[in-house]
Amino acid sequence: MDSMARGTIEMTAAMTILGTIGWFVVMSGQPIMDVVFWRCAFGAVTLLIICAALGLLRGRLTLRIVAIAALGGAAIVINWLLLFSSFSRASISIATAVYNTQPFMLVGFGALFFSERLTMAKLAWLGIAFAGMLLIVQASPDVGPNTGSVGTDYFTGIAMALGAAFFWAVAAIVTKKLKGTPPHLIALIQVCVGVVMLAPFANFSQLPADAWSWSMLATLGVVHTGLMYILMYGAIQRLPTHLQGSLSFIYPVVAILVDVVAFGHRLHPAQIVGASAILVAAAGMNLGWTLWKSKTPAESTQAIK
Repeated sequence: MDSMARGTIEMTAAMTILGTIGWFVVMSGQPIMDVVFWRCAFGAVTLLIICAALGLLRGRLTLRIVAIAALGGAAIVINWLLLFSSFSRASISIATAVYNTQPFMLVGFGALFFSERLTMAKLAWLGIAFAGMLLIVQASPDVGPNTGSVGTDYFTGIAMALGAAFFWAVAAIVTKKLKGTPPHLIALIQVCVGVVMLAPFANFSQLPADAWSWSMLATLGVVHTGLMYILMYGAIQRLPTHLQGSLSFIYPVVAILVDVVAFGHRLHPAQIVGASAILVAAAGMNLGWTLWKSKTPAESTQAIK
């Protein structure tokens, strides 16, 4: 099997695993704070074994690496708390669609902090995503067919998903400062930070009493954190950026299918259009699509300063 084919399989598997995370969060039956704590705990054990096996713990850690990775880890943990909390309020489908505004958060940060140019194409995709967001927000969760899995705190759920996307972008920007550091090691530091952050708030006095809940929590740590990181980072090393970006949209598609099949949630027509607009706009941003044909190369690269 050549490198490209292997990377494609790894990225597809990683995004499919990630798309099922909402089901495991909901089926664990545990408070979100505890879910994220145990995900970090099981993930830390898994990644520690992996990093030790790969020889990544010898002579690679410096105070600078630990400090920067810890800052990104705090953002990642807040991202998980907000995203998982949004599932019960706005549904897995809507929360995942809104969460995929991440590329636009990154573009905004790039313009603010790295003087990156905002091209007309990027602004156009941003406008389409914003229009999709308005459609989702204006669609009432109390009308239409089968709204059973939509929580009463719909708009709070949308805000939480947006906040999760924001903190994911913060983590991505911070992680840029760790170029050359093995990603498995960064992930290990991040989940260890999560354990330290959430230990004071975890409910150790009422631990899950059944094997089912423990299996859900362990799967979130071992599979959705440890195994997923291995597959995703392996794919990133083998695939060109445009293919990584296109395969990443397996994640929201799987998440929406899981929501439909497992929980019977059906989106309203306006929500379908809005979610589709966000995902298409995010794909256009990631893959560099344009909405018009430029007459000259100079015109195609025109940017807003």
